[in-house]
Amino acid sequence: MSRFYDVVVIGAGPAGIFTALELADTGASVLILEKGLDIRERIALNRDKNAPPKDRRANIVCGWGGAGAFSDGKLTLTTDYGGNLDDYMNKGELAGLISYVDSVYCRYGGAERKVYGDEFAEEIHELKRKSAAADLMFIPARIRHLGTDVNSVILANMRDSLPDNVTVISKTAADRILADKDGTVLGVEAGGETYHCKYLVAAPGREGAEWFMKEARALGLETQSNAVDIGVRVESPAEVYEPITKICYESKLVYFSRSFDDRVRTFCMNPYGFVVTENNAGLQTVNGHSFAHKKSGNTNFAILVSKQFTSPFNEPISYGKYIASLANMLGAGPIVQRLGDLRDGRRSTVERIRRGLVRPTMPSATPGDLSLVLPYRFLKDIMEMFEALDQVAPGANSRHTLLYGVEVKFYSSRIALTNQLETKFRNFFAIGDGAGITRGLVQASAAGVVVGREICAREGKPKGDM
Repeated sequence: MSRFYDVVVIGAGPAGIFTALELADTGASVLILEKGLDIRERIALNRDKNAPPKDRRANIVCGWGGAGAFSDGKLTLTTDYGGNLDDYMNKGELAGLISYVDSVYCRYGGAERKVYGDEFAEEIHELKRKSAAADLMFIPARIRHLGTDVNSVILANMRDSLPDNVTVISKTAADRILADKDGTVLGVEAGGETYHCKYLVAAPGREGAEWFMKEARALGLETQSNAVDIGVRVESPAEVYEPITKICYESKLVYFSRSFDDRVRTFCMNPYGFVVTENNAGLQTVNGHSFAHKKSGNTNFAILVSKQFTSPFNEPISYGKYIASLANMLGAGPIVQRLGDLRDGRRSTVERIRRGLVRPTMPSATPGDLSLVLPYRFLKDIMEMFEALDQVAPGANSRHTLLYGVEVKFYSSRIALTNQLETKFRNFFAIGDGAGITRGLVQASAAGVVVGREICAREGKPKGDM
């Protein structure tokens, strides 16, 4: 059976949602295909403590809202990090898009949430000075923190706002992209159905990255491998990082290791947050989030080592999954270890974790030894990073600091795209984290705006607020 839509969007993460929002009032027939659950089903499953663990894990990264649905909803209001959209437009254009995306999140329920980074200029300057003295580059950012709880409400409001010309089919994964040999994209096969369209927007999240790259190569699209980021999720008493988090809710600290000159960075800092399990195609990795109205006594963030592979190896996602599989093999899921135990060459035990000064917010993690999982090069980079961080936030390098492993960010290979984020096939666009050009809520959303507006322009239906 075949159906026709003006626009088919693969994936209901931020990129796909914002594409649909831009097209919602044009009258164009839009179909969104999503392999996971719709938003209210996701929320209900997330709250159901009796649900099968396998279903709960799969729900973390798939469904309406994508992997960001149960993140802590940090809107990174800067062009300095969060993706690679500045490769397709100038910084001024990107800044305008980011401001617009922020206004949309505010319209759907985020207006009351605080923006961090609009003050403390002197303190930021001092943090930059201290960081530079420790061989760290401190990159502050304006952050609107929605919180995991508020973020899910916003996503539900966006879903409810869609008019009848936008159809959402959940629990239906795209199987194959259909195209003619002359470079015309015809549509997509999904769940035994064929959906033809004039415009196809592939907006996969990280969960769909491997599938999308396989389809891209089958279509003969040129791809370029991105780096894979592998590391640990760090958890310390919140007071340790208050010199940073009181000034900038989240910032980037970048370090180039003495031993290997590898790029090491902090990622996704969550003051008073919680460490959680993330499911990546059956592999359990770690992540973190924080709520608007619920707090722990700890701050967590990732330390990630970026590795760009060169010829002949060209499978960074497979490499990252292999590392994650070692942790799952040894710990039946994520492993937790005290930094002091890692330095002393011994595994952590339940008793050692219990005697530590940091109460783990993910008690299901298995005490173990991350040196059996992470290669020496990554461990050396991470140890050096802690030494540098301790000069900016004294106590960071404490032996009681908890490390959860592994955290892996599968930034897929990047497809060659035009400045309109279009592939070499006419009317076939590729956006989202799974397409390798974005790395967070704001730039993924902004990519959807770019594509939605481009389709509107081609159809002669510009939006009034463009």
